[in-house]
Amino acid sequence: MDTSEPQGRERGQTSGRARDGGAEKLNWIDRRREKIRAEIERNRRGDHRIPTWAMAVALVVIVVAWIGLILWFG
Repeated sequence: MDTSEPQGRERGQTSGRARDGGAEKLNWIDRRREKIRAEIERNRRGDHRIPTWAMAVALVVIVVAWIGLILWFG
């Protein structure tokens, strides 16, 4: 008997919980992919509310302000 295998379980067998978790994870991945596809389609149609450039500018401002605070008080 291999010491890495749990006692009472044959090699290659998995518990029901492991199998269900795999199917659940697959369903989660499929739902996530569908959400991403839908978001890309909305963005291509122009249904997004905030332009990408505005979000990029806001991110840069936040990062620069954070670095400024660190340098000012650090």
